[in-house]
Amino acid sequence: MRPVSRSLFTTVLVAVLAVWPLGGQEIPWVSPESVGMSSERLDRLTGVLQEYVDEDRVPGAVAMVLRDGHVVYAEAVGHRDREAGAPMTTDAIFRIASQTKALISVGVMMLQEEGALLISDPVSDFLPAFSETTVAVPRDDAGYDVVPANRAITLRHLLTHTAGIGYGSGPGGDRWREAEITGWYFGHRDEPVRETVERMPALPFPAQPGDAWVYGYNTDILGAVIEAASGQPLDVFLRERIFEPLDMRDTHFYLPAAKTDRLATVYNLRDGLGRAPGGPGMQTQGQYVEGPRQSFSGGAGLLSTARDYGRFLQMMLNGGDLNGVRIVSPATIALMTENHVGDLFPSPGMGFGLGFSVRSDVGAGGVPGSPGEYGWGGAYHSTYWVDPAEDLVVLYFTQVIPAPGLDDHGRLRALVYAAVTESAAVPSR
Repeated sequence: MRPVSRSLFTTVLVAVLAVWPLGGQEIPWVSPESVGMSSERLDRLTGVLQEYVDEDRVPGAVAMVLRDGHVVYAEAVGHRDREAGAPMTTDAIFRIASQTKALISVGVMMLQEEGALLISDPVSDFLPAFSETTVAVPRDDAGYDVVPANRAITLRHLLTHTAGIGYGSGPGGDRWREAEITGWYFGHRDEPVRETVERMPALPFPAQPGDAWVYGYNTDILGAVIEAASGQPLDVFLRERIFEPLDMRDTHFYLPAAKTDRLATVYNLRDGLGRAPGGPGMQTQGQYVEGPRQSFSGGAGLLSTARDYGRFLQMMLNGGDLNGVRIVSPATIALMTENHVGDLFPSPGMGFGLGFSVRSDVGAGGVPGSPGEYGWGGAYHSTYWVDPAEDLVVLYFTQVIPAPGLDDHGRLRALVYAAVTESAAVPSR
């Protein structure tokens, strides 16, 4: 075993422990070398991320790597707020946007394990407004016809984004705009999200259920299903059933006042890494702090930290358990991380499971990874993945929207796999 690189490992460990106190419930730190990774090669990642900061392409970021159930890397670069001169820290709080979807998907599977629902159930069993839905079919003259859906939308359709439900654009989008249901963030609304969701079936969807992979309000609808099936508000269900059991202490729909100084600022690359403009579409700083606290968006509403989300992902990699706390069974994790959509998912070598993209063919994707790897990301340019074959969890949080031409995700992936010196994968025979 190679000696630990004190310049990297000890410095990072001391810095992180200042905000992540040790305890029986914390994921332990080990040297990268003790779990088949290289400190020197992980240090390259820090340097590359710092280059993005120095080139004004990323304001700041936190990256975290876990292997074999241990933290081997956690670094913060750049600024949490550039104008204020506030440095990024490993306990910074980020808008995780669509990374919320994974937590909602697990919540649905928890209810299936308890007998409260089956993912084959029609959505209308829980939200009766979905008993009749319609589809907007484009015409050659740029108009559209509204026709009845040819089958019932099920919970599995929602989990796999094959319900034909978009984000209020495409054919029929004019009706969605008139109903003031567009965009992907509801946290600024006074209207509870379940009321918003129950207005959706009166509007035409862009595709027939089961015919296409359409990214949209599917997981917001699942959040409303959780409320109906559990009898609890979505924020209470998640807090009591997932956040508190997993000690996800900084994961919220709306930020407590005492934590506002840790919220990372949103920037954009459209005008040279400027501060993102206000309004619901860009999610101003204030909505997560001073918003009406009525609309708990299961599709995009949560805030979290690398520590918290890493605990959630490690639970997934462990087969549903973390530190003796079982959230779901190994069979449920296995079901969630299989491809359920055939070839409908529009990315080479990838499919889609119950809340996650799933890699099936490494060569087709042309990037390092493993068959069975699963993950997703968020609109503010965050990303994560879990690689069971390599016993690896990777998280990357930043706040940039829009982020045209930014290639940091690809470099992150290349550098993380370059740091794996002993593969955990079983060789093919």
